[in-house]
Amino acid sequence: MPSATLLADVRAKVTVDVDSMDPDVAARHTTPGHHFCDMTSNQAIVYSEAVRPQRAHVFNAAVGQIRSAESQLDIETQVSDALDLLTVLLAKEVYPHLTGRVHAQTSPPTAYDTEATIQHAKKLVALFEAHGIPKSRVCIKIPATPESIVACQYLERLGIRTLATCLFSVPQAMAAHQAGCLYVAPYFNELRVHFEPGVWKEYADTAREHPMAPVIGAIVQLFREVGSSTLVMPAR
Repeated sequence: MPSATLLADVRAKVTVDVDSMDPDVAARHTTPGHHFCDMTSNQAIVYSEAVRPQRAHVFNAAVGQIRSAESQLDIETQVSDALDLLTVLLAKEVYPHLTGRVHAQTSPPTAYDTEATIQHAKKLVALFEAHGIPKSRVCIKIPATPESIVACQYLERLGIRTLATCLFSVPQAMAAHQAGCLYVAPYFNELRVHFEPGVWKEYADTAREHPMAPVIGAIVQLFREVGSSTLVMPAR
């Protein structure tokens, strides 16, 4: 019997994650028998959700809590901590619609600093746990620089699962596999297509013509050949 919706048909064939921190989006596509697996996020997604008037209460809660608890600290620290708390509070509202993990990304400016990346990942996990989401249901997204791949390896040894993001090549993917990452997220498009009008390019046959298609295919094939347990989660 055919599926009632296209989404139901897709869910019958592959794992479906929600690339949004909007709980209404997650709820609209959740049924008693069908939930999303993971929820992805990054700083851009947090920002786009935080500026929506419907999410003002979450934004105000995060800012108010940090102002109250950290009024003696410098403004840069307060802003950083408020962003982390906002990330967790937004994810918490989507969490009931998931069977898998919430994802949160470490700070891109620390991508070439192993220790800073490790500390930020630990901080995010601790925040999630403080708000009722256990470490086993969290995945930390980390840009796949040489320094941060080392951070991934260390965090995996602590039981903190990681996703290597900002990944554009097979060598990066292999390094993430060797570090024990749970996921790799090879980017299908350049990051700037989302921010610079006119950069987006249409293809008659995207799977055959897009320059990243063979890269992602090569990563999948390599992981099969080496028996990797790292999962491939392409990012658009």
